[in-house]
Amino acid sequence: MTKPAPEPIDPARLPELARAVMIAARFPMLASIDGDQPRVRPVSPVRTDGFTVYVANLKGYHKTAELAANPRVELCYLDAAHDQVRITGTAEVLDDRETLQEIWDANPLLRNYLGSIDNPDLIVYRIAPSRARFMREWALEYHEVPIGGD
Repeated sequence: MTKPAPEPIDPARLPELARAVMIAARFPMLASIDGDQPRVRPVSPVRTDGFTVYVANLKGYHKTAELAANPRVELCYLDAAHDQVRITGTAEVLDDRETLQEIWDANPLLRNYLGSIDNPDLIVYRIAPSRARFMREWALEYHEVPIGGD
């Protein structure tokens, strides 16, 4: 059996290709660390700015303690064609009230479920990217995606 040959990638198009995977996949997997055990779960971003991803959470969820102990995370998006984007970064609690208000206003599910932006159970994490990588299915080779200006 011959190995499939992925189509060539124009490096100038990497940010565009990566963002297309992120849009198509919608629900990335978030990897965090629980002591010495990796944990992975799907998340639903409430906002995406380039390669900066915002994820809402409740204080009582287990990942709250994980991210407090070790904020280093990775998001993995996988689209229907099995193209992949990995964003490595740090989860920071969002404390910018203006950005939080914009996220709140744009997300009826948050408003319906939590009732108030001042609900003490609400946490929004800003995942600040330090690295983004793109890979086509079968290519078995990651391409570094520039994240500057993000």
